[in-house]
Amino acid sequence: MAIETVKEGEVLIARVDGRIDGTNAREFQNEMEAACADADRYVILDLEQLSYISSAGLRAIMVTAKGLENKDVKLAVCSLSNSVSEIFQISGFDQIIPVSASQSEAINAFGG
Repeated sequence: MAIETVKEGEVLIARVDGRIDGTNAREFQNEMEAACADADRYVILDLEQLSYISSAGLRAIMVTAKGLENKDVKLAVCSLSNSVSEIFQISGFDQIIPVSASQSEAINAFGG
């Protein structure tokens, strides 16, 4: 699992590569907390290169989302593969965290 962040104006984009499961969910959460420390208003979690996410990974995303919400920063996810999208749908996460097909769609959903 690797996270690469890029800042575009008020939007912090975090691209995740690999898998998030019980073996690295805590590491993912810690890296996201550090990466989001300088987030202004919006964070997009780009999961295009994410091949798998477990319940531990979903929990780490939820903890990250709650931390951002406390700072009045909005979170969205985008570019989910079919398998990751299915996990988001089955778990109901797509009803909790906004999901967009692409980064540009997510940015537009923020009103930017």
